[in-house]
Amino acid sequence: MIETLDLVILIGAMALVAVISMLASWRERTRDDYFLAGRDLKWWLIGFSLIASNISTEHFVGMTGNAAQNGLGVASYEWLAAVALVFVAWWLLPHFLRAGTYTVPEFLEYRYDRLTRSMLAALMVVFFVLTVLATVLYSGALFLSSVLALPELLEQSWGVASESAENVAFLIGVWSIGVGAGIYTVTGGLRAVVWSDLIQGAGLLLGGLAVLLLALREIGDGEGMIAGWQAFTAAHADQLRVVMPADDPDLPWPALLTGMWIPVMFYWGLNQFITQRTLASGSLAEGQKGIMLAALIKLALPFLVVIPGMMAVPLLGDSLDPAAMDKAYPLLVRELLPVGLFGLMLAAITGSIMSTFNSGLNSAATVFTLDLWQTHVQPDLSERGAVRVGRLTTTALVIAACLWAPVIHSFEGVFQYIQVFWGFVSAPTCAIFFVGLRWRRVPASAAHFALIAGPLMYLISQGPQWIWTEAEGAAAGGIAGALYAYSSISFLYHLFVIFAVLVVILVTWGHLHPLPQPVTTPDRAVVDPQPWRHARGAGVAILVGTALLYALFW
Repeated sequence: MIETLDLVILIGAMALVAVISMLASWRERTRDDYFLAGRDLKWWLIGFSLIASNISTEHFVGMTGNAAQNGLGVASYEWLAAVALVFVAWWLLPHFLRAGTYTVPEFLEYRYDRLTRSMLAALMVVFFVLTVLATVLYSGALFLSSVLALPELLEQSWGVASESAENVAFLIGVWSIGVGAGIYTVTGGLRAVVWSDLIQGAGLLLGGLAVLLLALREIGDGEGMIAGWQAFTAAHADQLRVVMPADDPDLPWPALLTGMWIPVMFYWGLNQFITQRTLASGSLAEGQKGIMLAALIKLALPFLVVIPGMMAVPLLGDSLDPAAMDKAYPLLVRELLPVGLFGLMLAAITGSIMSTFNSGLNSAATVFTLDLWQTHVQPDLSERGAVRVGRLTTTALVIAACLWAPVIHSFEGVFQYIQVFWGFVSAPTCAIFFVGLRWRRVPASAAHFALIAGPLMYLISQGPQWIWTEAEGAAAGGIAGALYAYSSISFLYHLFVIFAVLVVILVTWGHLHPLPQPVTTPDRAVVDPQPWRHARGAGVAILVGTALLYALFW
């Protein structure tokens, strides 16, 4: 059970974050204020907000569980993210800030047409609920239930039957996180989100470092942390490889050169959930500096998340259920951290849960309000009206996510669930942006086709393994058997195939039915569009650092 001191620290830390966030945002009245924090965010706020919004129990439950089971391979999602961020700073952010957009779908209206904008916006809102919001609630509730031993507390203090205690604890966690995070997101908007991100992100990085150092000391068995690292690397040499075999079901090495770039580039460059922080930059230079800070932190994250997940296996021994690896990190935290430090780490991770959830809420509400409601329902929406619709949308999204979260129980591993489900959106979105910025005569009708065909192609790629068992797929034979065999390979290959096919179709469409004149996106920058003079050098340094890490853990 949690000690009184840890509980006091947890409650005090969460209250402090809420107060600071509210004070930072209490004057928000316009859509610029509520959705883009007044377009004046500084680089350090942007950098920490990008990381804090990204890191959550998706990492401390899903990614650590994957690492405990499969080793270091999952670190590629972090290291390739650093590379993707460099290209966002160099290429995508200048386009978005020059056009003065509020949202990623809005940019598509300038390049294609309003229908393209609305189609992507609708897809994003739906998948925000299914992936970002619901998975944060799911993994957050699972983490808190495990680390606080809530099922045992319900049994002993409230007389809940043992067979239902775990489910009741999970539902309490889901609705507590949803309502708690929703309250100050509804009230404060993006500025409240980024200030909470700053505090919680810093605490999370420090807490993750503390867990790593304590785990090394424990493995060192009294001989120090260096001895612990040597003992760990010697015992897990086979798992400390980031490049996996070509037939690996999750992260085959050819996918590092092909399919993995699609979800990574989508997530960090075209996903409103992340991009909204950079759209709120005070200038292009501030945005680029913030992105480079986030990229640098991403290079270090596997040492704070992935490797401790691997260390949980020898440290926890038989107390770690091989069938429940998503509980590895919560159990490790409860086992290693002393009273006081445990409370601080619990506050940091609870804060990260709230951070990611309220970031997703604000972004989904932004897309719905500006790309769907104002575009199709109320074109004359006032500044105060936009804030009001955003707050009502946020409330509805909280309820929808809380209702969907329990469904994730039926999937194998929360981290894999997130990556797989974003595939419905990532491949077609990357295709229409890549082609739209490179070939300016491709018409809007081609983009409409891609946004319909892409999700359907992905459903056909994934569907057979959801419908049939392995034995049924093997026995089907013919076209059905071939479809099942294709669906059984890594979803990253599916993403690459769909992206490549859509790009070929879009480019061919543009050659057969080109626009009379190349499309030019607006140049109406509302912030200083001058780039950071060290952006090129900082980006190259990040790329070199990534290459060195791959060489070290090849």
